Amino acid sequence: MIDHSVFQHKTAAYYTLGCKLNFAETSAIGRQLSQAGVLRARRGQKADICVINTCSVTELADKKGRQAIRKMIQQHPGAFVVVTGCYAQLKPEDIAGIEGVDLVLGAEQKLDVVQYLDDLQKKDKGEIVISKTNHIRTFVPSVSADDRTRYFLKVQDGCDYFCTYCTIPFARGRSRNGSIADLVKQAENVVQEGGKEIVLTGVNIGDFGQTTNESFFGLIQALDQVEGIERFRISSIEPNLLTDDIIDFVAKSRRMAPHFHIPLQAGSDAVLRLMKRKYDTALFRRKIEKIKDMLPDAFIGVDVIVGVRGETDEYFEEGRRFIESLPVSQLHVFTYSEREGTQALKIDHAVDPKVKHARSKALLDISETKLAEFYRSQQGTRRKALFEHTKYGDKMFGFTENYVRVFADYDTDLINRVVDIEVGEWEHETGAMQALTKDVLFPTR
Repeated sequence: MIDHSVFQHKTAAYYTLGCKLNFAETSAIGRQLSQAGVLRARRGQKADICVINTCSVTELADKKGRQAIRKMIQQHPGAFVVVTGCYAQLKPEDIAGIEGVDLVLGAEQKLDVVQYLDDLQKKDKGEIVISKTNHIRTFVPSVSADDRTRYFLKVQDGCDYFCTYCTIPFARGRSRNGSIADLVKQAENVVQEGGKEIVLTGVNIGDFGQTTNESFFGLIQALDQVEGIERFRISSIEPNLLTDDIIDFVAKSRRMAPHFHIPLQAGSDAVLRLMKRKYDTALFRRKIEKIKDMLPDAFIGVDVIVGVRGETDEYFEEGRRFIESLPVSQLHVFTYSEREGTQALKIDHAVDPKVKHARSKALLDISETKLAEFYRSQQGTRRKALFEHTKYGDKMFGFTENYVRVFADYDTDLINRVVDIEVGEWEHETGAMQALTKDVLFPTR
């Protein structure tokens, strides 16, 4: 039995690295500590407990994790330091060896953090509490609000795909999910908190239903009926799991945003085979064309990895041409980082770092061109924008349903409101389009 009196009047500071799923889980950890009596430390206040939620998608992510841990220890001397997340699951001994770390929690333990805190006494060496990845079966729901206006709802965790370059299945375990009924209740709770937009997050959300015998299509159908939420966004979905039924439903739905984020990873079929991806470029093109046919103004973001083992000059050029030919809105370009324990290390032909950099630059240039083209196509259209509370000088920003970033003169009456606008001209200084109504810049009275 945990003695919660030890937590009374204690404060906690949090630091999150990596994906939106991590942010949702940190928020869940924070709520759990809050329910135990722990207060969130104010900016500049020295905390009694530090929680660092790490990422391990690349070697750089590991490095950032170590830096964050040491920075938190330095900023909060004497604090009880808890480290969790993907880096903690994969390299617990490395983290436990950092002076000042008291507790390393694995993927299955992190959302039950209170039971492991004990008396908050500092340790000589970090204690490790981790389950073997293939034993992880639990799904703990979590939802978070970012510092703007949208909420992130965790609907799924883990991955069964085991792509050759990726450590995520080893860090998060097998695919699992919450039930549709429970997730709808969480969305309804967001309504009670005043939330207007929810982003559906997970590791492989299209694989939703493995543990409940349900489907992602069924989930979005149910969420579309939640009154009070203006829109849901699908964070990232594998092309082979993005069914025509899903695309058709988004096109006619009440609340699903015309915004897709689809990992391609490589535009060469040979490289996709080396990666052990579950689709080819022909399937990917069909999905993009289907979206544009049903939703001509949809925003389509695409993930691409450059410099993987086996990516020859010819394969990269083939992929570059394929990507350039797609009617997508933006690329998210990642440089391949070798990860211990992955099958990719067995592939011949490692790409020189300078070549990786050049390839990344080439795709980023394509992305910049495509984003500018998409934004130009939206000028003069009527959209619904959700404005955020953050103030930048005398401006405020928001996003339309199809993910066009817009700005207006700052007006507190617009915060967390969805308003009808006309998309105006692009402003290079702000990186956004003007939000207009009746040809007058917001705000209007």
